[in-house]
Amino acid sequence: MQADIANVKQRILVLGAGELGLSLLRGLAARAMTQDVNISVLLRHGSLDSQQEPGKGGKIEEIRALGISIELADLIDATVAELAAVMARYDTVISCVGFAAGRGTQRKLTEAALAAGVKRYFPWQFGVDYDLIGRGSPQDLFDEQLDVRDMLRSQHQTEWVIVSTGMFTSFLFEPSFGVVDLQAGRVNALGSLDTAVTVTTPEDIGKLTAAIVLQEPRIANQVIYTAGDTLTYAELADVVERVTGRSIERREWSVQQLQADLAAKPDDTLCKYRAVFAMGRGVAWDVAKAYNTQHGMDVIGVQQWARENLSRS
Repeated sequence: MQADIANVKQRILVLGAGELGLSLLRGLAARAMTQDVNISVLLRHGSLDSQQEPGKGGKIEEIRALGISIELADLIDATVAELAAVMARYDTVISCVGFAAGRGTQRKLTEAALAAGVKRYFPWQFGVDYDLIGRGSPQDLFDEQLDVRDMLRSQHQTEWVIVSTGMFTSFLFEPSFGVVDLQAGRVNALGSLDTAVTVTTPEDIGKLTAAIVLQEPRIANQVIYTAGDTLTYAELADVVERVTGRSIERREWSVQQLQADLAAKPDDTLCKYRAVFAMGRGVAWDVAKAYNTQHGMDVIGVQQWARENLSRS
């Protein structure tokens, strides 16, 4: 049995400070005012060099102002042993390093966390329900996420928590994704107009994950779900109409059509995502089962996000 970490000062390490990582750091720092925790973030050496990474200076200043310590390592170049040596100094490690870090990174970080013997590990699983989607989906990167789950479930030394959030809300409206085409006044439904999708904003994911991390009694060896909203593409079109005051055309991009698009462009990341979300499996769940609903925590729904980010014309 592990020693109880409930009544001692927790040492928490967040990997990465991108959009989600910074939101999580803010959420943890807000709770650290009333809970006894030390928070650190792991960044690349170049993150501290304003000439090497222009525009990062403000982020570093904010991190330091929040009272968060900075660890330095290169997740890509560092060995598993080197990363494990850093992680071993912490009780809880939370990965906010996503797919952009490259293939194999999720397995590498999990291997390092297990080698370090950290008490609890939150892998980068801030997305869909990979168990339900299964292996061999149109988005081949998802198989690595299942590898991570297998690695964690096959051992009993390190507790793990997976936070399933659905799609980032902003991505649903990303012009390159093609679902909401404001220029054409159209919503292109992935699969069908009745296909549903769950979304959560990165800000809410950070806030909710911070609550999950510090909840007592602590959560361990579970998949936890969040949901800023769950809606069909028909409902999404209704939202866009209400918010923009425009008539919105509704089109369906069938699974067959999107699979054909992927076959024509097998390396196109957006084609992969469109195809897997069109299938509708593991990409949506009832808001009633979400952590935020069960704990009465306010989150931003799609209509509120649209009102704050889409202009009327």
